[in-house]
Amino acid sequence: MNAKTVLPAVGMTAVSMVLTLAVVVMWLGTAMPWPVALVVGLGIDGGWLATLAYERRLAAQGDHSTPVTAVGWSFGLIATGVLIAHALTEESAGAWLAVAWLPIAAKALWLVHGLWERTALTGEALNAIQGIQQEARDEAAVARARLRAEASTEETRLTAVTQAGARVAHVQARTADTLSRAWSTLESARDGEDTGRALTSVTSRVTPGVTPRWELPVWGPTEPVSAFALESAGALTDDALDALVDQIRHSETPALSYREMASRFRTAGHSASEVRLRAAWKRVAA
Repeated sequence: MNAKTVLPAVGMTAVSMVLTLAVVVMWLGTAMPWPVALVVGLGIDGGWLATLAYERRLAAQGDHSTPVTAVGWSFGLIATGVLIAHALTEESAGAWLAVAWLPIAAKALWLVHGLWERTALTGEALNAIQGIQQEARDEAAVARARLRAEASTEETRLTAVTQAGARVAHVQARTADTLSRAWSTLESARDGEDTGRALTSVTSRVTPGVTPRWELPVWGPTEPVSAFALESAGALTDDALDALVDQIRHSETPALSYREMASRFRTAGHSASEVRLRAAWKRVAA
């Protein structure tokens, strides 16, 4: 895995060192003896290589030195400056300037290689990370599917409720329309003159000057009831009602409840309003 970053860095370093040495020898060889120019070029490349080796040693130990890194970048900048200065003195300056960035590029590749080493993981760790990421993706996919299903179900439920509400509203509207027409018909019938006479003939007199109500036919012989008989069948007095309620209540042991007493009271043929019967019960049971 390290070869992906270390090989480009080593290749770029070798090319930049050879290029720097050649430029120094060709450029300074015209002004001084070539052995001196060779020593100067080897000094630049040697200082750069020495600082690079020391940086790699510290990186292998998990350490880092800022001064060493600064010295290494200084040698790289010096090599780049030499190449740029040589390019400016040549006729074909563009070609030489095109390769003047190689020392800086080599240092940048070694920086990338160092970052790669500091962040490199073992195969087991990478497999564990991939498993965690796959599990998270699976859970996210399941959650999205669940949300979509719930949303679809809720949409279906709301559609059904809306349709049912629309049907109920339609039925209510038709019922209201039918009742309105029926009420209008009854109102017209009640306000009609002939209808008023017909209603009066079968009910109590409601309009003066119309035909009196009909007499219902009687089948078979009849015998008139005297006024005395009607008066004798009047309601029981409070004392008589109290005595009767007390007698029915204590007809069994234990005493009857109000519901049982009222049932037997009606069954015996007696009549009294519910209000009077309950009042008599309260007086007797008090």
